[in-house]
Amino acid sequence: MSASVSPESEPTPMPASAAHRATLPSSPTSLPPFHQRAHFAALDWAKDHHDFALVDVRGQVLLTLRFAHDGAGWQKLRERVAALLPVEAPALAVAVETNQGLAVEQLLSAGYTVFPINPKQAERYRERKAPSGVKNDSLDAWSLADALRVDGHGWRHLDPEDPLMAELRLLCRDEVALIEQRTALVNQLLAALQDYYPAALDAFDDFTKSFAWEFVAAFPTPAALAKSGQRKWEKFLHAHKLWRPESAPTRLAALAQSERLIAAPGVVAAKSRLALALVRLLGSLAAQLAEYRAAIEALFARHPDHDLFGSLPGAGPKLAPRLLAEIGDQRARFEDLQALQCFAGTAPVTKQSGNSGGVRLRRACSLPLRAAVHLMADLSRKTCPWADTSYRAHREKGQSHACALRCLGQRWLKIIF
Repeated sequence: MSASVSPESEPTPMPASAAHRATLPSSPTSLPPFHQRAHFAALDWAKDHHDFALVDVRGQVLLTLRFAHDGAGWQKLRERVAALLPVEAPALAVAVETNQGLAVEQLLSAGYTVFPINPKQAERYRERKAPSGVKNDSLDAWSLADALRVDGHGWRHLDPEDPLMAELRLLCRDEVALIEQRTALVNQLLAALQDYYPAALDAFDDFTKSFAWEFVAAFPTPAALAKSGQRKWEKFLHAHKLWRPESAPTRLAALAQSERLIAAPGVVAAKSRLALALVRLLGSLAAQLAEYRAAIEALFARHPDHDLFGSLPGAGPKLAPRLLAEIGDQRARFEDLQALQCFAGTAPVTKQSGNSGGVRLRRACSLPLRAAVHLMADLSRKTCPWADTSYRAHREKGQSHACALRCLGQRWLKIIF
C-alpha cells in the first residue's frame, strides 16, 4: 500500500526541497494543529524487526523499543504506546523513512499519523545528533523522532489511499517489471542465436513477437530447418500472417543459407537447448502480461478520470493508466505546478553560488512517472502538431533528444495540472 500526504490544519512553509514536497502529496484533513501535539515518535524499519523511539515535547525519551515484524511485535508496540499516552491525546505522530509498505500500513491501522521523510534528510538529522559518524538503529529512530518534534510542523502526513488507485499503480509497476524481464530474456535468446543460428536472426528482426519464438520452437537448429524444406517455411509464414510479397523472398533466401554457417556440434546442442528453454519462458511470460493488461484496462475503465488521461495524445491504452496511477486522482496532492514537475523529474536542478552555477538532470523524482511522461511526450509528436513543433524547436537549439522530450513533457504536465 502507498498513501497520500496531507498538510496539518495550520500549514507552514516546508524547508524541504521541491522534490521532497512533490514526493509527499497533500489532501485536507481535520487533524489538530501540530503545536497541540505533546508526543513524537519514529520508526526505523527493517525486514524482520523495527526500532521505535518516543519523545515528549521537551525531547525527553519516553520509550525505545525493538520489536519483531510480526503480529505479536506490532501488538506489543501498540500496547506500550497506549500505556504511555493519555486517552485524550491526539493521534501519535510517527516519522518513517518510507511512504509505502506493510510497516506503514500497520502504523496507519494503529491510528498513528505517519510523516514520511526522505532517507537522505533522515541521514542529515542523524549526523546532527552524532557528527562523529556513529550509526545504529536506535540512534536513527531517536534522531528522527526528535527531528519530527523540532521540524515536523513543516512536514506532510500520509492519508490512506483509495484501494482502486493503489491496485492500479502496483499493477502498472509490476507490468513494467515483467516487460523488463521479457527484454532480458529476449536479449539472452538473441545472444544464443548469434552463437549457433544466425539465419534466424537474418529472417526475423523483432524477437519480442511470439512468431519469432514459435519459429525457434518449430525449427530449433539449422539442420532441422534445412531438413523441413521450403514448403514448410512458406507454410509457417502463411500460418503466422507473415507472408508479404516484398519481404517473403528475402526471408526465404536467409533461411536457405542456414547451413552455410554452422557452429560446432556441441555448441549447437547446448545453445539450441537454451534457446528452446528461453522461448518457453517467453511464451509463459507473454500470457501473464496479457492477463496484467486486461486487469489494468478493467481498473482504468472504472476510474472517473479515465477519459481525462485517456484523451492525452500519445498516452494510449498503456501509458494513460500509468500516468493516472503515478500522478494520482487527488486534486490537492501537489501544491503547485512546479511540485508536479519536480515529482515527475522534468524540472531541472539548478545550483548557484556566487558567480558560478549550473543546471543538471533531476534524479530525486518518481522514476515510474518520469518514464511514463518521457514515452508519452515522444509518442505525442506523432499525433499532436504543436508537440512536434515544440520538440523540433528545442532540437534546433542544440538540445539532445532526451532533453527536448523532457522540455516537451514539462509542457504536457502543465496541461495535465
